[in-house]
Amino acid sequence: MIFDWFAKRRRDKLRAEPFPDAWRGFVERNVPYVKTLSPEQRKDLDGYIQIFVAEKSMEGCGGLELTDEIRVTIAAQACLLLLGRDRDPYPAIDVILVYPSAFKSKTTNAAGGIVVEGEQARLGEASTRGVLVLSWDDVLKGARDPRDRHNVVIHEFAHALDHEDGSSDGAPVLSQRQNYAPWAEVLGREYEQLLDDEARHRKTIVDKYGATNPAEFFAVVTETFFEKPVQLKNNHPELYEQLALYYKQDPAARQAKR
Repeated sequence: MIFDWFAKRRRDKLRAEPFPDAWRGFVERNVPYVKTLSPEQRKDLDGYIQIFVAEKSMEGCGGLELTDEIRVTIAAQACLLLLGRDRDPYPAIDVILVYPSAFKSKTTNAAGGIVVEGEQARLGEASTRGVLVLSWDDVLKGARDPRDRHNVVIHEFAHALDHEDGSSDGAPVLSQRQNYAPWAEVLGREYEQLLDDEARHRKTIVDKYGATNPAEFFAVVTETFFEKPVQLKNNHPELYEQLALYYKQDPAARQAKR
């Protein structure tokens, strides 16, 4: 309780500080999505950004020198997922590693009793061990096009939310126990539908990478929820409703007002 009180006091102080003009310029130039936010939501976002930058450890890798622009651009996108909720900003994340571009990640595949190790190029990666990795080139590309369905920061930080209960299963910590049954029913059905759509080569609003497993499905539909909200709501209303309840946001309504 004492720690929580001190943490809240520190965060309230950070929120109360003036948002730096240079940071505002980074956000408005690199994250045009913020133009859809109400003044109250933008103030909430600014506060979360200040907390995120102060509390989260970021490290440049592969020769990348971290700048305030990199830190703030990542923070602005990650904190979009937290608006309207008074909560810790990603307690499952200890360190964020940022590469200049796509990075190599080790892979292990087992088939027929044979284990094959290799490497795969990745744009981002979130582990249950508290480490999240991003490609700066792809962070910037996804941020500057807010309607292309793809945003590596939103995707990987959705995984971070999923990891908060210690597992990676597409079921983040929900606010009330009774919310788990409809969440499992709707997202399970929608996941199976995506598997069927992929098998039958049908076009979908949700990127078919979401058919990889339930954890990737949650991360992918979170991207769609923020980047293609109207299309998601029109084509998958129950899925949209579950995500809107969880994120406490209605991006389709925001987009319709513009």
